[in-house]
Amino acid sequence: MVQYLHGYNTQEQQRLIDQAGFLGPLIYPSVDFSDCKNLLEVGSGVGAQTAVLLGLFPELRITSVDFSEAQLAKARENLSGFSDRVTFVNQDVQYLDLREKFDAAFFCWALEHISDPQAVMHRVKSHLLPGAKIHITEVFNSTFYYEPASPALAHYYRVYNQQQRNFGGNPDVGAQLGNLLAHAGFKQIQLSRSGFHLDQSQPDELRGFIEFWKMLMKSGAPGLLDTGAISQNEIDAMESDLDGILADENAVFFYQFVQAKAMA
Repeated sequence: MVQYLHGYNTQEQQRLIDQAGFLGPLIYPSVDFSDCKNLLEVGSGVGAQTAVLLGLFPELRITSVDFSEAQLAKARENLSGFSDRVTFVNQDVQYLDLREKFDAAFFCWALEHISDPQAVMHRVKSHLLPGAKIHITEVFNSTFYYEPASPALAHYYRVYNQQQRNFGGNPDVGAQLGNLLAHAGFKQIQLSRSGFHLDQSQPDELRGFIEFWKMLMKSGAPGLLDTGAISQNEIDAMESDLDGILADENAVFFYQFVQAKAMA
């Protein structure tokens, strides 16, 4: 069973929906499935990204695969108006077994939670038609940089990322996307980066991303508390440090994620 850093409670399910809307302007400018008909979405969760894809590409049919039946149940509820365009499949993608083949595939914040992403790339490619498009968006958590120094935030972030590794995931998997695709036999691989670089010249954007970052960091808190890896005082101190960055006249807040596109 795959362990999920962020958990499955209702707050986390809502966070995924909010996150899709908040980060959409950074993720989707490079995504083009306009000439595709049948897309395989891996790690679809509660259907937050699925909804965006359905809106952007009205001719697209999507098969949404996730290992969590609880997440898929929420996705069915969230996407009830698109029942004729979405098929939900409860499988672990590391053992993906579908009858049909697809002309497109999409991953977003999924490979970071998978213990063998290379096996997944091979498995997904076997379900794609020749020339099918694949688009992946993934974390590169080592790029996170901020000023001023914030010891409680630094400590929390280390523990948060270590939890991901303990669960078999990789908080820097974005750095490996090109290699993963190449080793699986994909062609025409293109890599790009997106994210944010904010300071006090953009105070509204800085505030928005710091509030988003609080939400993201706290999504891992229940699991960290359960394992004893962090205390409530350390969570509060992390939040206080983020507030301190926002208040600092020389604040800097920087993060980059990686996107890859290729053809089967």
